[in-house]
Amino acid sequence: MTIREAGLEDLHELAAIFDLYRIFYGQETDVEGAAAFLFERMEHRESVILIAEDVKQGRIAGFTQLYPVFSSISMKRSYILNDLYIREQYRKQGIARLLLEAAKRYAKLARAKGLSLSTAVTNVRAQQLYEQSGYVRDEQFIHYDLTTLD
Repeated sequence: MTIREAGLEDLHELAAIFDLYRIFYGQETDVEGAAAFLFERMEHRESVILIAEDVKQGRIAGFTQLYPVFSSISMKRSYILNDLYIREQYRKQGIARLLLEAAKRYAKLARAKGLSLSTAVTNVRAQQLYEQSGYVRDEQFIHYDLTTLD
């Protein structure tokens, strides 16, 4: 398994696995939309996508996507680890852990303050992995979302 940053040459297969990720979270399939969305992020350097590539099979086994954000208080960059997905046939092989470590290395090289992520309250398996990987559950701040912008 090789972990590397995705390039435009990976777009077709990356869109297919990104579509599976969205389906996992209850969205309708839209591979064309996924490709357009990912192309925009890559073209404008709005995110960093790290992929786990099964070199023997020549396919993407999993990916994580990092979005940069900035802290006015610390005056530093940070990353939101927004997406992490492993194809079903590659699960329970430590690939998610490899991607988390690669994300950590990337953030460190970029001199970022840190990484943050969120997951569903029901996704206990992921929560255990994050905590085993050094992530600490936020008990200090309450997060709010505004999803209707009428």
